[in-house]
Amino acid sequence: MKIDVLGVNFDSLTPDEAARRGAELLAAPGFHYAVTPNPEFLLTAERDDLFRSILNGADLVLPDGIGVVYSAKLLGTPLQGRVTGVGFAADMLAALNETGGRLFLLGAKPGVAEEAGRRIAAQYPALTVCGTQDGYFSEEENDRVLQTIRDAAPDLIFVCLGAPKQEKWIARFGPQTGAHLAVGLGGVLDVYAGVAQRAPEAYQKLGIEWLYRLTKEPKRIGRMARLPLVLVKAAKLRVSGKGAD
Repeated sequence: MKIDVLGVNFDSLTPDEAARRGAELLAAPGFHYAVTPNPEFLLTAERDDLFRSILNGADLVLPDGIGVVYSAKLLGTPLQGRVTGVGFAADMLAALNETGGRLFLLGAKPGVAEEAGRRIAAQYPALTVCGTQDGYFSEEENDRVLQTIRDAAPDLIFVCLGAPKQEKWIARFGPQTGAHLAVGLGGVLDVYAGVAQRAPEAYQKLGIEWLYRLTKEPKRIGRMARLPLVLVKAAKLRVSGKGAD
């Protein structure tokens, strides 16, 4: 079931349901991709038609952000809950580990993907980390990067270039990689590499991981200040009668 939240159509799934659906895509022939929009995605998609189209064209659109969940409630079309990108990534690694599949890591600063790969390989010994590539490559270097990925023959690709760049890269080049599933995951490689820490469980349960990140990176205050706009927009839609009855 799809739920429209400010123009982006989310899959209304529990984390377990999302994990099962992701595993099905990973095992299916052909290329598929998943996206994990948070409130910032919604604001960007509002003014970027191509980005919005790419999000809505994904095989899985998962609400990674409590602001998305609250906005859906305000619109009168609640989602089953939040499915975090880092949680979905762990589920896909577990599924790949069961099949002995191949993983490619694309993105982050130089050295981060390699360290993330080492730690993932230690935690999931049955899968193969078949290649890594940092996100600091130019448009002119893209053909080389794409060939590197094809040669590595991955089943699963984590693309961590930041939004909307990562989603646009996946939509344009993903089918050429030979992978079964690509997932746009922002800063997940930083977490796996130990460069960034995920918020403590108490913050996760309350849906306020953003507050923990803000205490660690006060410079994010400008970005965070824009996020309530999503709730305001949802509330205005509901009041205007354009949300669900």
